[in-house]
Amino acid sequence: MTYCVGLKIDHGLVFMSDTRTNAGMDSISTFKKMHVWEQPDERVIVLMSAGNLATTQAVVSLLDERTKAVGDRHEKLLETPSMYQAVRLVGDTVKEVIAYSSPAGDKADSYFNASFILGGQIKGSPPRLFMIYPEGNFIESTDDTPFFQIGETKYGKPIIIRAYDRGMSLAETVKLLLVSFDSTLKSN
Repeated sequence: MTYCVGLKIDHGLVFMSDTRTNAGMDSISTFKKMHVWEQPDERVIVLMSAGNLATTQAVVSLLDERTKAVGDRHEKLLETPSMYQAVRLVGDTVKEVIAYSSPAGDKADSYFNASFILGGQIKGSPPRLFMIYPEGNFIESTDDTPFFQIGETKYGKPIIIRAYDRGMSLAETVKLLLVSFDSTLKSN
């Protein structure tokens, strides 16, 4: 099971993810699905992943490696001028990983399916939240769609829809997401 949620409230963004993965009938392990890149007082970028573990790990590893590389000509996550450019960079990295991993003729949704939630804030700009599809394209949250879920979404979504209020406190939002996660765990 994988379940990740990114939610926008008046106070900012809230992220929650599990660490459980199922790699087969009897092979259940734990893997980190939330990754954070931060420059204190300048930016925070959060990326959560669901889907093919090899694909998600390759995307995160490439982003991380390029961010840390000195003198590398690749664009770096901690140097993008906007969150829009950050999400484009992640989408392009998804495409790159799938192109590298795919045998000729395979589609992104056949073997290497992975989706992501990216959110964060760069100093001087409002917080932004995006969902990245397996093909590398993406959408941004709006007032009408203030949250994104990836992974096992069907059980936790109704709870969020019923109880979400943009003016919720951080503590209330965390409680809401915990109930959503509990419902997903017990129903799955």
